[in-house]
Parts: sequence; structure tokens; C-alpha cells
Amino acid sequence: MSRPNRKVVIVGGGFAGIEAAKRLGKCDCVDVIMIDKSNHHVFQPLLYQVAMAGLDPSDIASPIRSMLSSFRNVRTLLGNVTGVDVERRLVYSDAGKFEFDYLVVACGAVHSYFGNDQWEQHAPGLKSLPQATEIRRRVLLAFEQAERTDDPTEQYHWMTFVIVGGGPTGVELAGAIAEMARYTLKRDFRSIDASLARVILVQAGERILEQFPDDLSEYSKQALESIGVEVRLGDQVTEVTDRGVQIGDHFLQARTVIWAAGVQASPLGQSLGVPTDRSGRVVVEPDLSIPGKRNIFVAGDMASVKDEDGKGLPGLAPVAIQQGRYLGELISREAQCFVIDRPAPERSRFKYLDKGQMATIGRRRAVAQSGRFKLTGRLAWMAWLLIHIAYLNGFRNRTFVFLSWAWSYLTFARGARLIVPKNWRITKTSGPAKTRG
Repeated sequence: MSRPNRKVVIVGGGFAGIEAAKRLGKCDCVDVIMIDKSNHHVFQPLLYQVAMAGLDPSDIASPIRSMLSSFRNVRTLLGNVTGVDVERRLVYSDAGKFEFDYLVVACGAVHSYFGNDQWEQHAPGLKSLPQATEIRRRVLLAFEQAERTDDPTEQYHWMTFVIVGGGPTGVELAGAIAEMARYTLKRDFRSIDASLARVILVQAGERILEQFPDDLSEYSKQALESIGVEVRLGDQVTEVTDRGVQIGDHFLQARTVIWAAGVQASPLGQSLGVPTDRSGRVVVEPDLSIPGKRNIFVAGDMASVKDEDGKGLPGLAPVAIQQGRYLGELISREAQCFVIDRPAPERSRFKYLDKGQMATIGRRRAVAQSGRFKLTGRLAWMAWLLIHIAYLNGFRNRTFVFLSWAWSYLTFARGARLIVPKNWRITKTSGPAKTRG
């Protein structure tokens, strides 16, 4: 007699969670619950394009429910998970509590302000659509505020942009702001010359894109400087206010600051009661399970994983995608063996197939590396475009992104330059509405 289906709970609809759910959706021996605090999956590598008005939010996001709708054994819930009872096999959320036989925790990461969380209100990070649209609002509003004033000093401060962090996100943001100011906005204003905007990339280390080889890092620095970005190396930000940033003994006046330095894993990992690294990532076994619990897995940016050489895996989308597929297949195999009452095969360790890394530096400039193969300039940029379009979910998104990029390339235009206020109410009332007689 066959046994009942295994219950699988997946927390987080990012790359790892979605891929695991898709694999498990093809297995008739499991019942899956996918829980995420948002109703959509975001293609994070292109978030900066939303922040820089190059793409609409809908171009890089898809409803999780529709992505998984063809799998009848997958139930999608909008909810915030508050904790996990490891021993009782329960997940607690504001949508209820759920029993599990297998649990996959893949909630991603947020930016780390290194113990200075108060800086976030002055320097938003870029990990979600709300953050992307807030950065877009601040950048575009800065030019509008500069246009409103006749004071040259105030104009200068409003048109000074500081990006903290020289990783791929910081480099892409800095290049995009510089090019938007120089090419897209230069004809739109009458009192200011938008092309004179000052864009400063601040990096505490000795070079940008530290995960790339030295020569690609140097190429990226020179490419940024060629479009007007000031790259400041070896400088550490010690204070962030609404007026600018403190760097050593110097206070740099800037009305717009964007944070792209450092990340920390979702705090949900702490509820699992297992060791974490300095960034809050859960230290997992070679099969991505947590120590002592073979039915609980952590994946994506929440997992601290080492390869066979003992080197830590980076927090990249390809890593999370491959981990999600690995876990979906592993759980499917074990569930099938359980249902027919057969011993499960021995688990193999997760092996990451490194296909390389890429970063774009504005229009027609990018760097790419795969093993010993390196690519720079226009060819790298075209490869970056094609690969990111291929990884997008759905034909509609691929088509719209391709058309948006083609239009932007031909005209230097950015179509999503909308300043959307955060307040939705038109009027505020302090009491019952009054009627006229």
C-alpha cells in the first residue's frame, strides 16, 4: 500500500524557491506550499534598470501564482513567515501555521548598513521593487529640485549623487545615472544643465568589482570615468545624513545617496537554531541541509555554501537557480521512494557549475568572465543583453525588455521617468465628513 504524499513548504519566491517549486510541481508524490511576503517574483539582476527608469517594474516581475499555476500540487500563499519550529516541523506565518516533511528556506538577503540601520532612510538599498521605484523617485526628484532653485550651490548639491559600494550593483547604478544625466535629461530642463551632474562611486576597497580579475576591474574603472563618474577607492563612509556622506574628515554634500555596500541574510535563518556566518547566512551541509536536520534546507543568499575546494559560493542568481533545481530533484526522488516504501538513494553534494559573471557599465560597455575567458566592451555588453533577456520569465517580459532596450539604444530615451509619490491619499480628514445643506 502506498503512503501519503510528503508535505513540502517553501519559504521565499526568489530564484531558489521558484526553481525548487517548478521541479516539485512535476512530482505527484508531494504537496507543496509556497509562501512569500510579495505576490511576485523579481528578476533582481535588472532591478537597477527599474531604478534608473530604463524599464517598468512589470517588465522584470511576474506573479508567483501565475508562474506556478500549471502545477496542481503547488499552493501559493501571500504571507510573512515569522518563525520555524524545527522539532515539531511547523512553519509559523501570518497566514497560519503549516506542517512539513521537508522545508526549503530561501528568503534572500537585504542590504547591511554595518550596524547603522538609521542610514537606510537617507540611503536606500536595491533589493526589491519598492526600493527600485523609491531610488527612481529620488534621482528624478533631485533634478526637479535643482530646476526649482536659482541658487547655484543648491543646484550643485541636488545634482550630486553618491553611490556607496563598488560591486556590480554600485557600478551599474553609477554608470546608468551618469548616462541618463548626460544623454537623456540634458534637453529636458531650462535652468540647469543635467549633463553637469556629479556622480561619485565610493568604494572602501582598493578596486571596484573585486570579484573580477584585476584587468577587468581596471577596465571598469576607466569606463566609468570616461562617462564622467568619479571613482573614489579606499574611502570608507562613516556617516550618512539627508545632506550627504561623511568620508574620513571630509563631508561630501549630496542630496541623493544610494547604498550598494554589503548584504546580510534574512533574519529568518536565526530561528533555525544553527550556526550562521558574519553575514547571517546559515552554514549548511554539502546537500544544503542544516546540521542535524536532513529534511530542512537553506538555499540562495541565505545559505553559506562552500565548493569542493573550500571556496564560498557567491550570492548570484545562477547559484540560487542551480540550488533550487538541485533541491527540487532531491526531494522528489526521496518522496517517490517514501511513497512506494523503498530506501532513498544516497544524497550527492550540491555542485555549482560556474558559467561566469558579468557586469554592465552603461551603454555599450560591460565586462564578462567565464573561467580564463574574458570579454570587455561592446561584445561583452551584447552578451550581457542576450543572457539577461534569455533568463527573464515569460515571452511577454522578454519581448518588452528587448523593445525597451532597442528604443533606448536608438534614441537615448528612458520611457519610465515617472515620479510616483508614496502618499496615495489626496486629502486628510480629522473627523466625520461634513455635508453642505
